[in-house]
Amino acid sequence: MTEYDIALFDSDGVLVDPPAYETQVEATVKAFEAVGVTTVDQRHIDDIVNGTTVGRLQEICSVYDIDPETFWEARERHDELSQFEKFEAGSRDLYDDVAAITALPHPCGVVSNNHHSTIAYVLEHFELAPLFEVYYGREKTIESLDLKKPNTHYLEKALADLEGESALYIGDSESDVIAAHRAGMDSVFVRRPHSTDVALSATPTYEVESLHAITDIVNS
Repeated sequence: MTEYDIALFDSDGVLVDPPAYETQVEATVKAFEAVGVTTVDQRHIDDIVNGTTVGRLQEICSVYDIDPETFWEARERHDELSQFEKFEAGSRDLYDDVAAITALPHPCGVVSNNHHSTIAYVLEHFELAPLFEVYYGREKTIESLDLKKPNTHYLEKALADLEGESALYIGDSESDVIAAHRAGMDSVFVRRPHSTDVALSATPTYEVESLHAITDIVNS
């Protein structure tokens, strides 16, 4: 095994429950309604919820003759508010094994495709801030859509902030694995209940079912 001196974690699906599809759909519908669109093709909603690109978003907005910037501002506002509400209500929670991170001796960080402000909220709400030296989510802008993983943009920003020679990225999706390898990092794929049956075309360096296993990997 490689000896690692930096550990970076995804947030949704690794530290906390991922947002429910239904919640994201509701937030997207509310965003369309906020800009005057009351009837939306389900395919367009799914494209936005499942991870749109800048180009695809512009195409969708052109169908309804709405300004992409105005719509996206509404979508990000409703999406973030819906996440805060679920955390406050307790329907999204912290995974029990996150406590294992306290045993890691090296600098840790968070890198997520979620909003930077949402990650800040998560770290404060669950009192996780002392565990992480840096955290990066994306800005609530259209441009940030093309910087999401598997783009290495935010991973590289976190690595630049931390001193170390060998880093490990822990995620729960194929894009996490791909982003890590593109950034020159080894990867850990965490099989949570929502990803039990996920088939990966990219091979992670390690595959685990609990964050407790990360301690053994990092400390080996």
